[in-house]
Amino acid sequence: MLGKLTLILSFTLATFIITIALYPLYIKLLKKWKAGKTIRNNTATWEKSEIFAKLHEHKAWTPTMWWWLFILMMLIMIGISFILQKCGIINYSLWNREETYIILFWFFSMWLIWLIDDILNIRNVWKVKGLNMRTKMFGLILFSAWISYWFYHVLWIDYINLSPLFWIVHLWWWFPILTFIATIFIVNAVNITDWLDWLAGWLNIFVLLTFAVALFISQRYLATTVLWICVATLVAFMFFNINPAKIFMGDSWAFALWWIIAATSYLLNMSIWIFIPAFIVFIIFSIDLCTSGLQMFWKKVFHHKLFPIAPFHHYLEYRWVKEYTIVMYMRLIQTILTVVAIITLFRQYM
Repeated sequence: MLGKLTLILSFTLATFIITIALYPLYIKLLKKWKAGKTIRNNTATWEKSEIFAKLHEHKAWTPTMWWWLFILMMLIMIGISFILQKCGIINYSLWNREETYIILFWFFSMWLIWLIDDILNIRNVWKVKGLNMRTKMFGLILFSAWISYWFYHVLWIDYINLSPLFWIVHLWWWFPILTFIATIFIVNAVNITDWLDWLAGWLNIFVLLTFAVALFISQRYLATTVLWICVATLVAFMFFNINPAKIFMGDSWAFALWWIIAATSYLLNMSIWIFIPAFIVFIIFSIDLCTSGLQMFWKKVFHHKLFPIAPFHHYLEYRWVKEYTIVMYMRLIQTILTVVAIITLFRQYM
């Protein structure tokens, strides 16, 4: 156990040091390439988003496309693990069929889709400055259906582990339907909870920590290492995302990150009680996603807005709550939620 923990921490520390050392040069390159964020003038349903544009116009042209550095670091760490395996220092590389194939495959797949969206956003293409909602939803539906098919028809998983409340509940053919809906929910949630410096990054770090702890206690050490590499890159990112941000996350990374979370949650469901801890750490994301969903529903059905602006953290911003105040409170709440979630994880082993 101690050897596994040492290896995980070694990969994490190496990732953090290399990433934070590369950031200044990377930001300079992004500025040189004019890879800056443009402010979307339209909502997902094509109406003018004048309030949003006014609140965030000062963030225009801040360098984005942070995901390239993450992709580089993940490939470097996988490459190092191959070398260490060949030298006989470790038994398995990070590219492992039993633990990490499904996580890394779904991550790179989702990343490729939203790579196009980020490029179009930077180049200021189309009315919504990027892929429109229909195109994004088509990609989400396609890959969500595939991941549901994979777990149900390939891995033969048809249950949800609700221990210790109801133990294991078999859902049969309802399982792929529910995982399909859950994947769309999870992947969309993080992209909505964004646009405030330090918000999305901090919330995601603690979600990843919760899942990394779950993977570790379920003895999936290679998958744990992959998540800790994600945490290390995010922590390094936070040093340069402090208000005023020098770099933004980018939509493709946000979607790819939560594709990892979705795949990991279904993987953990096979062997550990993860449903309730996951629900706890998703509370802030759920609130933002629900307020955005209600806003869209209200405009479609009643032809006027329920809120002046959605999601919830933008509504607070609209009500003259300072950006750093919103971020600080949400960080504190997420920290508390993470502690509670991790306690519930260890509860099943007491």
